[in-house]
Amino acid sequence: MLSHSRAYGLGPKDEDVLVRGLSVLCNVADQLYYPCEHIAWAADSGVIRGRSQRWWAASTALWGLSLLLGTLRSLRILFRLRRKLRQQQRTPPSPQSQQKVQAQVKAEVLNVVSNLADLSNAIHWLPPGFLWAGRFPPWLVGLLGTISSLIGIYQASGKGSSGAA
Repeated sequence: MLSHSRAYGLGPKDEDVLVRGLSVLCNVADQLYYPCEHIAWAADSGVIRGRSQRWWAASTALWGLSLLLGTLRSLRILFRLRRKLRQQQRTPPSPQSQQKVQAQVKAEVLNVVSNLADLSNAIHWLPPGFLWAGRFPPWLVGLLGTISSLIGIYQASGKGSSGAA
């Protein structure tokens, strides 16, 4: 994750500034997530003394924040792609250009669905009292996780990615 964040930096200069900003904030949330999760695990395992509940809540909140930022990023990209498709309707696009945009739209829609399924579960795993934390029945937690996992497998197979991340 650190390597990814360092390679991305502040993002490519030709990328939309809002997309870059959301990506950077998402990377920050991801960077903070891992130490919190490791501290929680270490506290549970007795490697360090202390209570793990707060660290688990912090890591879950950071996971949720990352998912929310990722969803907003994908929605911004979808908005820009929609605008691009409208412009292409005025001037006939090449079939390759249109296929590329349609593949990007598909990839971003899959990202939104996957992120929202995971975000729903992340909120469920937060301490009770926050939105719907702890209120999902086990079958719904499993269904949301399965949806997200199947999308991830599909994207990893190369069929669900735009090839232009």
